[in-house]
Amino acid sequence: MLQRVVDRVTLVSDQILVVGSPYQPGFPADSKIEYREDLYPGKGPLGGIYTGLFASKSDYNLVVACDLPFLNVGLLRYLIKLSPGFDAVVPRVGKVQPLHAVYSKACLDVMKVHVEDDRVKITWFLDDVKVRYIEEAECQDLDPGLLSFFNVNSRADLARANTLIEENASLGNKDKL
Repeated sequence: MLQRVVDRVTLVSDQILVVGSPYQPGFPADSKIEYREDLYPGKGPLGGIYTGLFASKSDYNLVVACDLPFLNVGLLRYLIKLSPGFDAVVPRVGKVQPLHAVYSKACLDVMKVHVEDDRVKITWFLDDVKVRYIEEAECQDLDPGLLSFFNVNSRADLARANTLIEENASLGNKDKL
C-alpha cells in the first residue's frame, strides 16, 4: 500500500519523506524515499507533520497518510497549485482531511508550540494558521468518486480496496494491496 502512495506522490514531488517511529525493519530501501524518525514520538500526526516539514527542502509540502491507496494526482496538483499565500490547503470531505493536504514551512513555529504544549489535535492547530479549505464539491470536480479519501484501517477496508482495484482498471493498478 505504501508503494501505491509513493508511486502517486512521486508524480507531483521530487522529495518523498516518510515519517514514523524508529526505523522499521523491512522498510523499502528505495532511493525515492527518505525515512525520518518522528521528532515528537507519541504526539500523533501533528508531530509527524512537523518532522516532515522540518526535514523538507520545499516551502510547500504535500502531506498524505500512507493508508490512502487511491490518491488522485490531479487533485494533489490542484492542492499544490492553490498553496501560495496560505499556510495550509486542506480538503473538507465529510470532515477536515488534514492528512491529505499541503502545509507551508511557515507552519513550523505554530506546530512546534502546539506539539510541545501537548495540543496535538490538528484541527486546533489549523485554527491558528491561514487555511484554504477545499470543499467536497470542489474535490469532486477532479475526483468524482472521492476515492482519494478512502483509507484502509481494517481488513474489511483492505478487502474493499482490492475489490475496487479489480473492478476499476482506470485506477491504473490491478494488483492486490
